[in-house]
Amino acid sequence: MKSSTEKSKYIPRLLEEYRKRIIPILMKKFGYKNPMQVPKLEKIVINVAAGEAISDPKILDIISEDLSLITGQKPMIVRAKRSVSAFKLRKGMPIACKVTLRGYRMYEFLDRFLNFAAPRIRDFRGFNPSSFDTRGNYNLGIDEQVIFPEIDASKVKKIFGMDIAIVTTAKRDDEAKALLEEFGMVFKKG
Repeated sequence: MKSSTEKSKYIPRLLEEYRKRIIPILMKKFGYKNPMQVPKLEKIVINVAAGEAISDPKILDIISEDLSLITGQKPMIVRAKRSVSAFKLRKGMPIACKVTLRGYRMYEFLDRFLNFAAPRIRDFRGFNPSSFDTRGNYNLGIDEQVIFPEIDASKVKKIFGMDIAIVTTAKRDDEAKALLEEFGMVFKKG
């Protein structure tokens, strides 16, 4: 029987790659003196807004079910912060689903997204390099959830898009871009 020190704990592939390969590359590239200066992933936030939920709140259950399959975590239901009479929206009505991934789940999701889901995007030529927010975070939108391998396209009840925000500790966009490129994110040229 193995002692507690001999047991190997599971570490996501991307996290191990970050620790062994990416940190030395970024330290050399940006001239960091300390490995703690190297930017890292903080969290990934996935948001699905559903305007149809105003008339049919059951749509959020369908979205929530698919989102939990994709992320491995139960989504939070987001409610309207204020009333908008033009959209027949009342304060407190459920209108969206949101998942915040941190730790191992975040690295697992990013690994699956970059290696399995992104290549399945129709006419994919790379992600937009101008979608950084000047503070080292990257935002992207996806039109269909069926690109994820966890979703069975024949059993999909509703096709929906999602917004994905990748939050890093980078201070500048070029540092965040270098980090994401090392993880395997492909950006459009030109």
